Amino acid sequence: MDAHTKPAVDHLRFHRQHEHLLATFGSDVFGLKAEAFARFFGTPVFLITQTVVVVLWIVANVLKWTDFDVYPFILLNLAFSLQAAYAAPLILLAQTRQAARDKAHAEADARHREAIATASATQSEQMLLLLRQNTELTAMTKAMAERIERLTAEVHQHLLRDAGQGH
Repeated sequence: MDAHTKPAVDHLRFHRQHEHLLATFGSDVFGLKAEAFARFFGTPVFLITQTVVVVLWIVANVLKWTDFDVYPFILLNLAFSLQAAYAAPLILLAQTRQAARDKAHAEADARHREAIATASATQSEQMLLLLRQNTELTAMTKAMAERIERLTAEVHQHLLRDAGQGH
């Protein structure tokens, strides 16, 4: 690496420690399937499919194509209760893990912002120091230039005086 090449910066260094939270229910097979199941509940495909199944269920029983669940559709209510019994805990678990993941990312973002602020403050302090040093050097340069000008004038005066006296 030559003097002009900068080292690679890991911009996600504050988030790396939270990578284990990326999979909502963990990385095991059950967790992955449970996460997919919980996410599927809110999709249009699920809602449309469920609506079609319920309509067909009711129509089939009302028109007497079948009589396995006649009005008041107790089996259908039982199916909804069973679905809710599994869906609610999965959705709550997904929300809890998402909240933990959001909190971890917010904390990592806060540490990142704090590191940026610290670096910025350090750079500001360095810039102020350099500015003060530059101001001092400018004042010294001005004083030296004025002294050189005075000395040059004095030497010039001495040379003119010596030349006028015939030396």
